[in-house]
Amino acid sequence: MVNASTQPGRDGLRMVIMGPPGAGKGTQSPRIKDTFCICHLATGDMLRAAVRAGTQIGKEAKKVMDAGGLVSDDIMVNLIKENLETNPECKRGFILDGFPRTVVQAEKLDDMLHARRQKLDKVVELQIDDALLVARITGRLIHPSSGRTYHSVFSPPKKTMVDDVTGEPLVQRSDDNAEALKTRLAAYHKQTVPVANYYKRQGLWRGVNADQPQEAVWANLAAIFAERK
Repeated sequence: MVNASTQPGRDGLRMVIMGPPGAGKGTQSPRIKDTFCICHLATGDMLRAAVRAGTQIGKEAKKVMDAGGLVSDDIMVNLIKENLETNPECKRGFILDGFPRTVVQAEKLDDMLHARRQKLDKVVELQIDDALLVARITGRLIHPSSGRTYHSVFSPPKKTMVDDVTGEPLVQRSDDNAEALKTRLAAYHKQTVPVANYYKRQGLWRGVNADQPQEAVWANLAAIFAERK
């Protein structure tokens, strides 16, 4: 059990959660967010929110995306910085989900946090064999506005295709299929595994076996959060 006495630092927790698609980031991140009263910064959600709000960074990102390009590392870091400065939920810390994906991004993130006189407390990677992810991914259901995830077999909603909390419809991502997963896993291993090595050198990285029931994964996470920095 995680409680206030085990939180890393007086101001909560600043962490990155890593893992291949289907490893359980969308399941565990909201629980971490609620436990530590911090913000959950998922890259896709941040981008969509900034574009909807029409912020300066959102306008820059929309221009790039409308042209079919990839949003630059600098835009993403500035978007994170903007959230840290304006989102009240980020006052006690944050959990970054989907960023950094490359070593260059990790370095830019470190530079931004250093300028704010902050640093990461933990980097957790949810580890699972690629072969086990197909069944997880192909049955995954998502509540778009909150990011809550379900699974048609392993963790179904109380009512078919309906979010338990809001009653709104659930969706399945168009790329949640076996063929697309192979491409996404190849990209993950090529780009993101070096990021794990980067954080290992800093002594921040911890691995968690994600091929366990959700409560067992949470227990492993709780033990990591209870470690002294």
